[in-house]
Amino acid sequence: MNNKKNAARAERRQQKIDSGFVQAIFPEVSSIVINMTYNQRGLRQSLPRTVNFFPSSYAFFTVECLNKECVEGGFDFTRIISGMVGNRKAVTKGELGCQGGPVTDHSDIVYEVAISYV
Repeated sequence: MNNKKNAARAERRQQKIDSGFVQAIFPEVSSIVINMTYNQRGLRQSLPRTVNFFPSSYAFFTVECLNKECVEGGFDFTRIISGMVGNRKAVTKGELGCQGGPVTDHSDIVYEVAISYV
């Protein structure tokens, strides 16, 4: 299991590098903030979580699942953010479920994405 996790981490690291930088992909964006409430099966309380992206950040918009046993999971905001920028939308809200394993539907988030433009 440890080798699988290490391989997944290495793959994610390479995907991050390959994604390029926010300033190159979305030059009109000055910041992206993802506020989320993380819910995991078995946890009594939801966990608030904030992820910030700046022009110098990698344009890799997949946020990892906090479940220690989750393999290749996470919450992919790529389409959401691309759609928002394409429509020059400032704020959107929604819900996403983690698609990772070994058990699907082990965690989900309620999110708000806010984008500031230059």
